[in-house]
Amino acid sequence: MLRKAFRMTIHPGAAEEYARRHQPVWAELEATLIRHGVITYSIFRDEATDDLFAYLEVESEERWAEVARTDVCQRWWTYMRDLMPVNPDGSPAASGLAEVFHIEAPNHGA
Repeated sequence: MLRKAFRMTIHPGAAEEYARRHQPVWAELEATLIRHGVITYSIFRDEATDDLFAYLEVESEERWAEVARTDVCQRWWTYMRDLMPVNPDGSPAASGLAEVFHIEAPNHGA
């Protein structure tokens, strides 16, 4: 299993709408993420800066990359692009974070 973390940001004044659009996230998108090996996925917002911190666990980098090619992901990116900086392909502008420490209790999840 792969742990991934990355940062994104939202435009000033967009925090409330960003949160609203995730409550709940589209059922089709959630199902697609799970079908592509995502085990857990959380996004946190720094209220002082509107920076976002995302953390997920997924089966592999290849499975994660497959998500971006799905129709529902492409539609989600279009839906969200007015709230945050995006890349030329429409994906959210994100910077990956390198893991420097991890601890997990023995028998976690057992």
